[in-house]
Amino acid sequence: MSSERRREPPGERKDEGSALSHHILPSAATMIGICTTLIGLVKIAEAQIGQSRTDEWVGLAALLFLVSALTSYLSLRLPMSRPVGRRLERAADLFFLLGLIALSALSLAFAYEVI
Repeated sequence: MSSERRREPPGERKDEGSALSHHILPSAATMIGICTTLIGLVKIAEAQIGQSRTDEWVGLAALLFLVSALTSYLSLRLPMSRPVGRRLERAADLFFLLGLIALSALSLAFAYEVI
């Protein structure tokens, strides 16, 4: 066995904290696409069920996912050894969770015709 350390490819980070941002970024981007699709479906459904503010609320949930994606991307670009990188990753996690909660609540409210 060699006593040499395995060299990391350029661009890979040694710290474990960055793993979360690697998952949040593509997931948040996917959720933005889901919100966009949901807005389109609500617009089509409004022709049958009447006016609804659901599309506007889902748009706000999409903004939560956008902020999550942006903060996740920025945390990937900064070293995790810096406090700002860790804070950005925590913020990305928080905004992603808020977006999931908001989208789930909106989906239930729309399904039960509350909004």
